Amino acid sequence: MKRLSVLIFTVLLSSCTSPYHANTNAPFDGVKFDNIEPFEDKGIFDLLKWRIGSISESTPWPDKIDSKQFKPSSQRSVKPIITVINHASVLIQVDNINILTDPHYSLRASPVQFAGPKRVIKPAIAFEDLPSIDIVLISHNHYDHLDLDTLNRLNDRDSPQFVAGLKTKSFLEDNGINTAVDLDWWQSITTNNTKITFVPSQHWSARGIFDKREMLWGGFYIENTYKIYFAGDTGYGKFFERIKEKLGAPDLSLIPIGAYEPRWFMKDAHLNPKDALQAFKDLESKKMIGIHFGTFKLTDEGYNDPIETLQEEIKKLNMDPLKVIIPTFGKPYSI
Repeated sequence: MKRLSVLIFTVLLSSCTSPYHANTNAPFDGVKFDNIEPFEDKGIFDLLKWRIGSISESTPWPDKIDSKQFKPSSQRSVKPIITVINHASVLIQVDNINILTDPHYSLRASPVQFAGPKRVIKPAIAFEDLPSIDIVLISHNHYDHLDLDTLNRLNDRDSPQFVAGLKTKSFLEDNGINTAVDLDWWQSITTNNTKITFVPSQHWSARGIFDKREMLWGGFYIENTYKIYFAGDTGYGKFFERIKEKLGAPDLSLIPIGAYEPRWFMKDAHLNPKDALQAFKDLESKKMIGIHFGTFKLTDEGYNDPIETLQEEIKKLNMDPLKVIIPTFGKPYSI
């Protein structure tokens, strides 16, 4: 009971946000952001319906997966090297720049480390083996994507440029990180000779109970010698075609394939493998790497379901399997 009280208090504290006023490309009413294709927020009764149903319908995961940790094949690289550490944490090395997306090294994706979704597999690159990081991209503020402990470790070690959605900069500054910039949808910055554009996704944000959709969510389009798209976490929407129209077809897209069941609850904000392949087609991307699977049990599908379902859908659609990579965590891939 004491632990539950601490958890509730922590979540309530996380709900405190400061006022914000701006004209934005993202739909914004002065307090909350919205999606290009708005969907209705799930309420407490929807959550209870899902959790009660999960008792009988959720596929159990293993408590722990035996896994190896690898050292990066290079400290820096001119040619692109992409290494999925696991979940949405991806090391992107290109043009001698090291970019890390949604870095998460904590044991749990939770406001506290004694409760909440626990990782079943180690990060495939140990933190101390990470090369010096120049840029950190944060897609949104959910605990499995914005892990403050990891961000502070990176800040102390490398002082990278942190890039995130609107209203995230002040949150990071309140937590000791002073090298952050936050962007609106379609807004770009150029750092380390790399252009980074924050692009729409279909999702939402929250750190606590009362701050839902108060920090902007999205993906990133990275441009230097190559074009690399990182979707973060998202449902399916027409914005994929819009990204391609405005910014061009990516050389590589990092697209989530996990955390999607039950569909009645997850569909609006989470791609399933079939949706992920449709997004890949909409983008007209040359290659795709699946992300956001096999790390934290966040939803009802089984541990191997995203991989097996993606393979089945590739066959059904008669797609070239060499263009869709199901990554081995820690293994470097080239474009």
